[in-house]
Amino acid sequence: MSSNARNGTVVCVTGASGYIASWLVKFLLVRGYTVKATVRDPNDPKRVDHLLNLDGAKERLHLFKADLLEEGSFDHAVEGCEGVFHTASPCLFDVKDPQTELIDPAVKGTPNLLKSFAKSSSLKRVVLTSSMASIIYSGQPRTPEVIVDETWFSKPEFCREVKLWYALSKTLAEDAAWKFVKENNIDMVVIHPGVVLGSLLQPSLNDSSAAVLKLLTGTQTSPNLTTGWINVKDVAHAHIQAFEISSANGRYCLVETLAHFSDIVKISHELYPTLPLPEKFVMDEPLMPKFQVSKERAKTLGIEFVPLDISLKETIESLKEKKFLDF
Repeated sequence: MSSNARNGTVVCVTGASGYIASWLVKFLLVRGYTVKATVRDPNDPKRVDHLLNLDGAKERLHLFKADLLEEGSFDHAVEGCEGVFHTASPCLFDVKDPQTELIDPAVKGTPNLLKSFAKSSSLKRVVLTSSMASIIYSGQPRTPEVIVDETWFSKPEFCREVKLWYALSKTLAEDAAWKFVKENNIDMVVIHPGVVLGSLLQPSLNDSSAAVLKLLTGTQTSPNLTTGWINVKDVAHAHIQAFEISSANGRYCLVETLAHFSDIVKISHELYPTLPLPEKFVMDEPLMPKFQVSKERAKTLGIEFVPLDISLKETIESLKEKKFLDF
């Protein structure tokens, strides 16, 4: 799609007030798109003011009320759209009732939304935001020589066994989405980011930024976890590229680097020596080993990847600016 063709192209972004979605809306407006954005409450300034203040919002941003669990609530939002970016899905790591808080909205919500797409004659492609969580928990060993790629799928029974509820919700939602788009002949591309870092556009704290904040303020000792990290701007760009590049297809892993949570603390301390960081990690057991994640497919989307230290710096500066962090 040439840049001129984008002017006036109408797309929909679900869950538009979220961390990734806010950047996605920003970049789409910059590129000349008209954006129909769904939020749970368009009248809540905390959810929408940062979107309404974006460049181009006055002319080309339209807000719609929609709820994942309400069938048909996305019909108006997707009407006349060529592309839909489905980012709306709960991202919670600390849940009391996984079924109600995570699994139902993700698993029932995705087909609800796709039913609205299936009614649309203008729709060319759906880009779904998933997560590395629906790729890496297959029960296979993840050791330094292992390269995880898009052919990996998390296993629901394994996620249940080890109580990885967020991973379970993402895995079941993706399964439901693939089944639906195959039956209804919808073109879908799925993006799988690692833990997302970088500046916050929204005023509230999202879960991945909160996890970093807990580490940096010492309210949480470092979990013994090695995981993939990626900058929010790279994630937003990847979504747009996945819509614009006609040959894009299937799934894309998005991980700039693999790092242990203790590495995050170490790098943060090097960047900001005055940060009060936790002295002690719960590290009686050996550190979880690093593994590798393939970047081959992500590179075909033209993603150049912001390095981890820059992403961390952006996160910390943003947390400080928004008064979540004081040092």
